[in-house]
Amino acid sequence: MGKKILIIDDEKLMREYLEETLKRLDYKVTTARDGAEGLEKVIEGSYDLVITDIKMPKVGGMEILRKVKEVAPTTDVIMMTAYGTIESAVEAMKVGAYDYLSKPFSPDAIEVLVEKAFAWQKILLENEYLKEVVRSNYDKRQIVGEHKTMKQLFKTIKKVALSKATVLICGDSGTGKELIAGAIHYQSERAEKAFIKVNCAALSEHLLESELFGHEKGAFTGAVNRRIGRFELADGGTLLLDEISEISPKLQAKLLRVLQEREFERVGGSETITVDVRIIATTNRDLTKEVERGTFREDLFFRLNVIPIELAPLRERGEDIPGLVEFFIGKHNLENNTHYSGIDDKALLALKSYHWPGNIRELENVIERAVVLGNGKEIRWVDLPSEIKLPVLGRKKMTFPVGTPLRDVERELILRTYNDLGQHRQKTADILGISPRKLFDRLKEYEEE
Repeated sequence: MGKKILIIDDEKLMREYLEETLKRLDYKVTTARDGAEGLEKVIEGSYDLVITDIKMPKVGGMEILRKVKEVAPTTDVIMMTAYGTIESAVEAMKVGAYDYLSKPFSPDAIEVLVEKAFAWQKILLENEYLKEVVRSNYDKRQIVGEHKTMKQLFKTIKKVALSKATVLICGDSGTGKELIAGAIHYQSERAEKAFIKVNCAALSEHLLESELFGHEKGAFTGAVNRRIGRFELADGGTLLLDEISEISPKLQAKLLRVLQEREFERVGGSETITVDVRIIATTNRDLTKEVERGTFREDLFFRLNVIPIELAPLRERGEDIPGLVEFFIGKHNLENNTHYSGIDDKALLALKSYHWPGNIRELENVIERAVVLGNGKEIRWVDLPSEIKLPVLGRKKMTFPVGTPLRDVERELILRTYNDLGQHRQKTADILGISPRKLFDRLKEYEEE
């Protein structure tokens, strides 16, 4: 296994006993004959686990424990106690010891405890890795955008993250509202605390109330146990209320109280619970109109709308499409073990010309499908869905009287396309399905005329 263990005990027989037991399990074992020597080894060396006696002359186990936690916080410490020192062992647990063993103990006991300690270390490392993955997914660098509104958004996220203010993120479905919420949380002082999400549109009023505030045992039929709600789980962190416009008037009133007082009761309970939670809400509706209709409380709207963030739809951010396409190609190359180098000009032009009713979510789906079903080298125009492959002029209508000569229709079509594409010859030729040479000849001919 290669794990390094330091054993510190002033009893020679105990040191030898532990050393033999643990070496048999392929651990790399170092021993120290007393606390002073053990302290030196802790300072000078690097160990995955320290096993130390509590009672030793000059330097005791508690001093060893404190030094380990100072110089190597991720190293676990197991304390060994003799009869009458259990209280000291419990105190050591409070300081940060992993566990303790009462002497005498069997080889099986020490083997099981050491294995548990290393298993726990593995869980902590995996948890830290997953946290880093989550943070990277919500990092502002992963929010792709060159449009002026996106550049301003990056500045807003940075400022808002440093505050405790409630945020209301508005925008069409698929514009990345949850991504923005996550970026705010993971750049804030609450980044190490929970980021809890609730989809308000996915649950009925009864279920959503229990989900948000929890319930006591017996509060309603089927409540066989106490349930902790999302507000309690998010204590110290951030709670994302996705599609806030979907909650009922009754829950709106209860939510308003939490925003004002930071307290609530579980369903069926009488205990008042106080929480410190930052609220970020999202909606794809215009809440000012919902207030006018009487479907959303005005006072709740003002409580939520402290920091408003409006996300523009993708159809208004055409310059962001190349960067988003590059990002999604890289992402789905990793997920599907493919090696696409990019996208050809004709396909990119088609993507930039499309109106994107599903916004960024729809764009990612298109790129993922192309990566899975394409030729494995470059995303091409033929790899795109039929609704996106429609020519640009299929969306900009042209009308000709019956009997118009074909030559005149061709001339108008070529010139209109050429001008709409910024007089880019290669792109014009690609869209019209003719060779660049033929396009050049036609343009020269029209110029002479």
